[in-house]
Amino acid sequence: MRHRKKVIKLGRKTAHRKAMLANMASSLIEHKRINSTLTKVRALKVFIEPLVTKSKTDNTHNRRLCFSKLRNKIAVATLFDEVAKKIGDRPGGYTRIIKLGNRMGDNASMAMIEFVDYNEIYSQNNKSPKRESPKRTITSYTYKDEDGGMGTYQSESKNISVKRWEKNHNSASINYGPLTFSLKIKECLLKTVCCLFFCFQFQLQILNF
Repeated sequence: MRHRKKVIKLGRKTAHRKAMLANMASSLIEHKRINSTLTKVRALKVFIEPLVTKSKTDNTHNRRLCFSKLRNKIAVATLFDEVAKKIGDRPGGYTRIIKLGNRMGDNASMAMIEFVDYNEIYSQNNKSPKRESPKRTITSYTYKDEDGGMGTYQSESKNISVKRWEKNHNSASINYGPLTFSLKIKECLLKTVCCLFFCFQFQLQILNF
């Protein structure tokens, strides 16, 4: 059982592994994102994030601790002067791992590791604007009863429905009380009535003969 063995050895001796992770961390600090195999990237995430946490407190002791891991003065200076200011407000989770598929040849799983705050695409808060719900309008109408009394009733409708109707049919509308008819519907009704009238007359002529 692998109890208390959480170090990813990467198939290398201790000195080789520490030197490789130091070089990868220096490249990540310089370029802000690098590509490597998925196993190396996961090992680098464990290696670099404690150093970024130390860089939030800029003093000589923390700089010496980071230098003992990175072994690069330029990388340490960039980490404390540039990276720490950029991600100083973030409470952990400074890096992001994105899988890139398998590599041609040996079919190894590839991944990209990057600093979260240096990704301009993910950092932008381009929230899609919310669609405004159509406003409802309540219209009241008065009418006369058979007994001569007056009454009122209300109808609720959406403004957008009338606009869509006029836009789709491209015709003027005529308002008849609570209902709205288009000119095309009126023409269809008139044509239907005329056809029925002529058919009725034709049948009468046949019966007379």
